[in-house]
Amino acid sequence: MSSSPSRRSRGQVAAVARSITGTLVFEGGTIVLPDRLVEGSRIVCREGRIAAIGPRGAVPRDAVTIDARGTFVAPGLIDLHVHGGGGADFMDGDEAAVRTALATHARHGTTTIFPTTTTGTPAQIEAMLAACRSVRDSWQPGEGARIGGVHVYGPYFAADKVGCHAIDGRRDPRPAEYAAWFRDDLVRIATCAAELPGAEAFYRAAQRKKCLVTCGHSNATWGEMERAFRAGVRHVDHFWCAMSSVVSLRARCGTPMEAGMEQFVLATPAMSTEVIADGAHLGPALLAFALQMLGPERLCLVTDSSRALDMPAGRYRFGPEEGGSWFESDGHVGRAGGSLASSVMGMDHMVRTMQAATRADLSTLIRLASLTPAERVGIAAECGSLAVGKRADILLLSRRLNVRRVFIGGVETPV
Repeated sequence: MSSSPSRRSRGQVAAVARSITGTLVFEGGTIVLPDRLVEGSRIVCREGRIAAIGPRGAVPRDAVTIDARGTFVAPGLIDLHVHGGGGADFMDGDEAAVRTALATHARHGTTTIFPTTTTGTPAQIEAMLAACRSVRDSWQPGEGARIGGVHVYGPYFAADKVGCHAIDGRRDPRPAEYAAWFRDDLVRIATCAAELPGAEAFYRAAQRKKCLVTCGHSNATWGEMERAFRAGVRHVDHFWCAMSSVVSLRARCGTPMEAGMEQFVLATPAMSTEVIADGAHLGPALLAFALQMLGPERLCLVTDSSRALDMPAGRYRFGPEEGGSWFESDGHVGRAGGSLASSVMGMDHMVRTMQAATRADLSTLIRLASLTPAERVGIAAECGSLAVGKRADILLLSRRLNVRRVFIGGVETPV
């Protein structure tokens, strides 16, 4: 596993402080706004936030100027569903693993991240939450992606939809267990399969904590989704992956055939979902169909990436290093037992794949990975687009949408 970033020297800390309190000016690039591209303007950042976006003029005397010529200047990307990277899984449950994954994803343009649990023992999930809480509370700009909160994803999955997760870590909702998870503001996204006993109580508890409440790894019927919606569910995890279909519901419920999660999401305007656009999970036609049917306000890009991101092809643990299930990465995707096992790609790759599949305009593509996830999880006032008052989470992208430079809170992070 990669080591965590070394402790900073006093000089490095001072340099970060100057970056945060000083003025940063991005000159010469094409600015990507949610509804259009803007040429001939500059972005001025002060104290880690965007202070102005407008025509070029005199540069403040204390400013550091960033030459953005030939690049797209875009908001930092936001990943709602991500398990690890750089050899580390958030479920490893230690701070070094968390910091390694944060640094790895920052190199791919992710500036705000929601570390995501897998199935696991109560102790393993508590260790993951504790490690993420500690890193979030001590994090400083320049140390990788910022933790926006934790996505409690496993362990409340349907037994027949566990996928690549370890089956022995799956269970039905336990009120005492999830009450402890919701004791503070760390958990911001909460998933449970809708058909499980106790699911609706879980959803209501998560809704009271103002979480984005989601259904995933589920074989739910339309009726079960209706009840879940009334209890607070507004999102479905990785569309078409480990979710109910007409075929799977026929096996569960017999005939007549039933509608399930796909139909409910497409028919319900208040519901959103996400796609893994790595080129291996979903084909171009499905990606284009998702965007056409849902629009950019209801569809998010996620990586769902594992510890194998930026690692050589080989055999890895999915979830905790101790007891997680094994999968094989070929450098393009993870596989286990003939099935897909998470992604091994970063968010920049997802944007490029979505571009090739849909030919959508750049503002729409970036929105799927920035403003839309920010809106769904309730942080759009702070990040997700380039706007005055928001955090200076800014990317410079090449014309082919490769990441050139990353700034988080106005501080440059290594790429």
